[in-house]
Amino acid sequence: MSRKVKELLESHGIPQKEVYFDLENSGFVPDEVVEAMIPYFNKKGFGHPSITHRVGWEALEVVYEAKELVAKTLGIRNPENIVFTHSGTEANNLAILGFLLKNRDKGRGKKVVVSAIEHLSIIFPARFASELFGFKVVLVPVDREGFVDPEILKYYVDKDTILVSIQMVNHEIGTIQRIKDIIDIVKSTNPDAVFHTDAADAYSWIPIDVEKLDIDMLTISGHKIHGPRGVGALYVREDVELESPLKGQLSVEKLWPGVENVPLIAGFKKAVEIMFSNFDYRVNYVKNLRDKLMKGILDRVPEVLVNGPMGDMRVANNVNLSFLRVEGEALTVELSLHGIYVSSGSACSSRVLEPSHVLLAIGRKHEEAHGSILFKLSHYHREEDIDYTLDTVPKAVERLRKISAWR
Repeated sequence: MSRKVKELLESHGIPQKEVYFDLENSGFVPDEVVEAMIPYFNKKGFGHPSITHRVGWEALEVVYEAKELVAKTLGIRNPENIVFTHSGTEANNLAILGFLLKNRDKGRGKKVVVSAIEHLSIIFPARFASELFGFKVVLVPVDREGFVDPEILKYYVDKDTILVSIQMVNHEIGTIQRIKDIIDIVKSTNPDAVFHTDAADAYSWIPIDVEKLDIDMLTISGHKIHGPRGVGALYVREDVELESPLKGQLSVEKLWPGVENVPLIAGFKKAVEIMFSNFDYRVNYVKNLRDKLMKGILDRVPEVLVNGPMGDMRVANNVNLSFLRVEGEALTVELSLHGIYVSSGSACSSRVLEPSHVLLAIGRKHEEAHGSILFKLSHYHREEDIDYTLDTVPKAVERLRKISAWR
């Protein structure tokens, strides 16, 4: 801890307790996951998984067992259709750039359709492919709760559409898209269009079956499920062809060159086991905490806007609120001094003083977007964490409003 940070904390006293809600950026890795990784650093399986000796075989076994488990949780028949990458961002880039790179000269179409609230690891690669290869990128608008209207989507998908990418759950406002209706519209309008979904914030929170949903490509991420940072995965259906944007020595993953990070894959596998061991109970438990937190803040703090939907179409772990007449960054700092850690605006650009593109897309004004706070919950939170937060947030908001230039 730097001297400046230490002095700042000491000047405000030691927080009564600490509650970590910044799970959008990343979260702690539980002991069970850490213990699952440790042997593969220096005891076993620390070799190259493509090498034919015992230590290499041990490493390869970890990769295959992890694929089999992930495949089972997603309704994937062939685990070989899963590609491990080093993050969800890499998986999204492989899906978007890899597909467009492979199909740039095949005459299949030049139009790419994504929603206006996609993660930037979708929007930026799509725009990059537009600059490189001349694809036309179209952003589909959403309503004030972040939903893509399947009937409106009809006007954006046509015979020239080669790729559609729409999130299953939005990473900022928690909107659960009607993904089956969306896919049906895409496939009925253009059966040749390939459909990708970023499911990083849906995985382990809502049931997913790629076969029933007719999904062509799907992304998940390790750190979104209390796994280690540095591991992600992409599902690619057999008949979807990609060309890797990365070039180098191939290993187990033919689409993503380089040595697989076996310890992190082992940790990812353990995190998946934990998250799916008691799925319904865990989701309902977190949903109850979410509802208590959201209702408690709305009841106790005036002039607060809910970003995203209420009820069952909001993912169980997401609370995103805009506190009017308060800067989100100031509230983030104020809460951190009391041991409550949240994120403001878009977590992926929280150090940039630009409003979240997601909040702007649902119609929030700049000042409303700047006052947004994202709380992400997990089964590691307890009732007393919510009670402490509900006691602290109103006081923090009141103090900041008293000194705000917006008074």
